[in-house]
Amino acid sequence: MTGTQVKEASITKKVWQLADIMAGAGVSFTDYLTQLTYLLFLKMDRERVEFFLETSAVPDGYRWEDLLKETGEDLLDQYEQTLDVLSRQHGLVGTIFTKAANRIESPVYLEKLISFIDQQQWLLMDGDVKGALYESILQKNGQDKKSGAGQYFTPRPLVDAIVDVVNPKIGETVTDPACGTGGFLLSAFAHMKDQSLDEKLQRFLRNDALHGCDITPLVVTMGSMNMYLHGVGMHSSPIKCEDSLLKEPQDLAKVVLANPPFGARPSGSVEINRPDFIIETKNNQLNFVQHIMALLERGGRAGVVLPDNVLFEREGAPIREQLLKNFNLHTILRLPTGIFYAQGVQTNVLFFTKGEQTKDVWYYDYRTDVKHTLVSNPLTRQHLDDFVACYCSDDMTKRKETYDKDSNPNGRWRKYPAEELLKRDQVNLDITWMTEAKSEEECLTMDEVFERMEERVKIIQDAFDKLKKELRHEL
Repeated sequence: MTGTQVKEASITKKVWQLADIMAGAGVSFTDYLTQLTYLLFLKMDRERVEFFLETSAVPDGYRWEDLLKETGEDLLDQYEQTLDVLSRQHGLVGTIFTKAANRIESPVYLEKLISFIDQQQWLLMDGDVKGALYESILQKNGQDKKSGAGQYFTPRPLVDAIVDVVNPKIGETVTDPACGTGGFLLSAFAHMKDQSLDEKLQRFLRNDALHGCDITPLVVTMGSMNMYLHGVGMHSSPIKCEDSLLKEPQDLAKVVLANPPFGARPSGSVEINRPDFIIETKNNQLNFVQHIMALLERGGRAGVVLPDNVLFEREGAPIREQLLKNFNLHTILRLPTGIFYAQGVQTNVLFFTKGEQTKDVWYYDYRTDVKHTLVSNPLTRQHLDDFVACYCSDDMTKRKETYDKDSNPNGRWRKYPAEELLKRDQVNLDITWMTEAKSEEECLTMDEVFERMEERVKIIQDAFDKLKKELRHEL
């Protein structure tokens, strides 16, 4: 293990220890992570002034050194005033501190966190190290079922595989209209940053190439800090806090990468009235498909994670028809359950290009007879090597034909002509050809069975609570 790895492991261990201490004081991991984000930004701002003689981005009187002067209740007052003032700033500071509020009520615990952060020189730490550290914290937060943060976290092996095949090029713009904590954007950044040493292209990559939106202020804070720690968006965050579905896109993108939220739009959301949409629906994922179709420039490429119902739901038929007629929906990757923090979710990745008519749709079934769990058999990048290799083959057709349905009836690749798919009832794209040796349920351990039962009970309870609320409102 290198010295850098030892230091990263040491800091990570301390982060977890502090999280446990905070939990004992009633501070949830999500709240802890948020406060850590605010304080990290203030410390790094101080380091920019100290080491690089830059002008502070933080107003006088609300900087890192102003916190260090205080103790006890005076520290709490100073910290809360700081969050209030910074939440009303513009630019990067305002984005990081969007709707910021203190969640650490005890000055003793706040002092512990400030002392830990003050002991490190964060700005001089390698960007990959502090970025990886922060991402590991975000991942741990995603695993916390109580926080519900898992809905914002797409498994990194899947993200990287999608980025590998869509292959964004330095100089292109990459957008995620439901970016969460920025996983797709940062994977795209890592994919592009070594493609050229040209200074102009590097500046464009770090300041103008990446764009994201999310509707949740807390997630925007985490995503913006995640980008900042990786050296992206140093003066203005590439992530905006807004509902990307509400209006037609002003700036088109060459590449769109996304895992939009599933289900219906949250109650209380503004109604969508988009003249550029093919259909009006409350189905969130169908709305995001339409938005991404509009967001792409001609020749633009997309890789989007979507649930099964997008492939067959009746009201989505006009959207699927347009994807086949006005886009090249060339590949669909079918994914297994057990790879997301939300259990039992059946998903696919749709890959399409704007401005070309679909001739054939290639399916890759990475679902049948595939069993993953988050603990005992988590998805790794190697699990998707076969898909990536075939997708990226120079002679794609020849490579995929090795999975010909006659010579290999249970092969994972299949090709279906668009003209046949358009004739299917409701343009149904939900196609399965492989036969399972065992059903998925037969492969589950007892713990996994109980976990799924708990998940389904929760879904039923949530639906019941929502129904009660709506009925009371009507009365």
